[in-house]
Formats: sequence, structure tokens, C-alpha cells
Amino acid sequence: MKLVIADDHPLFLMGLGYALRDQGFEVLAQASDGLAALDACLKWRPDAALLDVKMPGMTGIEVCARLKREAPKVLSVLITTFSEPAIVQAARDAGAKGYLSKETPPDELARQLREIMARPDINRLPQVSVPRLTPRETDVLPLLAQGYSNKEIARSLGVSPDTIKDHLARLYTKLDAGDRTQAVSRARTLGLIA
Repeated sequence: MKLVIADDHPLFLMGLGYALRDQGFEVLAQASDGLAALDACLKWRPDAALLDVKMPGMTGIEVCARLKREAPKVLSVLITTFSEPAIVQAARDAGAKGYLSKETPPDELARQLREIMARPDINRLPQVSVPRLTPRETDVLPLLAQGYSNKEIARSLGVSPDTIKDHLARLYTKLDAGDRTQAVSRARTLGLIA
């Protein structure tokens, strides 16, 4: 089973490569950023790409989306410490077939990878429930988190304060929040804002 692996932490990447080789995988290439990972996948056409979620240049999720279009036979599997529902949902939307923890022992990681590669028709990402925000709600949310008033958000986005009230009402409903503090807290928990 041939792999390309990518992670922006050199020691983790080196250890991952050794662990996977020890488990019987052939590591064709190792990359320390998303662009290099994409290039390696397009060049070597591995069975799977094991990608860190957050990397410079291009995230693992962005690499998944590109591979889905440009090399659909390469299975994308993410390896990460992040478990926020919004990140998991973005990975699912991008076409990732697996979402593995960096804390997984090597033998279990190998078992999960083999399972994913044996049945690529099955998506093994956890089911999550993340509200779908409109582009404008996505613009409002970080300003809300920064403590801006309705007037300040309205001025920043070039709309009226009444429009912001409408957006906030919909955000509160989608986030099951009663006020600004709850909305921001819930959005952070879901991974909708940093």
C-alpha cells in the first residue's frame, strides 16, 4: 500500500514515516506543506494521502478537495489533533475518507488505514451536526466574537444595524444560543471561529 504523507512538524513527519514503514506501508514521499503534498500526490499517484489538517501553503482539507477533482483514485485521509465539528464537516465536504487522531498508536493507525483502503466506498468520518451559515453570517460572527456592537458590525459591513439584528437573530437560532456570549461560545466549540 503506497502512501504520501504530509505534516508541517518535522519530527512528527519523520516518526510517522518510520511507523508506517514498520507497519508494512510504502511511503513514496513526505511533504511538509500542502502544496508539496499535492504535487507529490499528482506525481506519484499513491493509494492514499495521509494529510495533516493544518499546514502552510494549503491545508490538508484543501489538498483533499483538489485530489478529489484531479486524482480521484488517491484516497485522502486526514490526521490531526483537531476534533471541532466544523473542521470534520469541511473534511467530509472535501472528500476525505478518514479522519484519524495523531494520538493513535502506530498499529491501530495502520489497521484503520488498511480498513479505509480496503473499503474506499465507505466514508469513515464521524457524523457531526454543524449549522450551515450564510456568507453574511460568516462575516458577522468573527466581529461578534471581537465584541463589536451592532452599530460597529453594521458600519464595518456597510449595512444597517437592523440588518445586523436580523443576522444575529438567525445566528442565535442556528447556534441554539440565547445571547451574544452563548453564540460566540457555541461557534468556538463547533470550530466556526478560532
